[in-house]
Amino acid sequence: MTAVARTARAVSGAVLIGGLVCTVAACGTGTSTSPEAQTAPGRVRDAWPEPASYAYTLRSSEGERSLLGTFRISVRDGAVVKAVGLDALGRRSVESSPDAVPTLGELLAELEQARRDDADTAEAEYAADGHPVRIVLDWEENAVDDEARYVITAYEPANGHAGDLTGPRPGT
Repeated sequence: MTAVARTARAVSGAVLIGGLVCTVAACGTGTSTSPEAQTAPGRVRDAWPEPASYAYTLRSSEGERSLLGTFRISVRDGAVVKAVGLDALGRRSVESSPDAVPTLGELLAELEQARRDDADTAEAEYAADGHPVRIVLDWEENAVDDEARYVITAYEPANGHAGDLTGPRPGT
């Protein structure tokens, strides 16, 4: 009977230690880089309900993409209705490829596609409300110019606001 009691204690001790290790390991999966941002590099983020209308500022950099620069983007009914280049690269990008300017939903779809394709890097940071604030993609670590880095700022859901949300915002 003592052998059974020792075995039961050993098993319950191992389970307790295993549970503690898993709990501590889970604590490190979502490090915060700012009070409102949350990192989720290895897992799919809960679906963010993209509003039909909103505006945001996008800084797109890295690689040889058709969309480089900083932009103020207005989305209505799920489609980009206005994009203004806020720097020289952004103005050139909008002039040469106006259809390449994405909605936040399209950026998130690109992130999910990179994850499905097993890209070497497919990471995102999210604001407290769930919209992305940073997306970093690199399909092949040793390939040149296949990276993408998107920084999203000045996000404003329309909430029935009929005003023009496309103008540059102070401090963005």
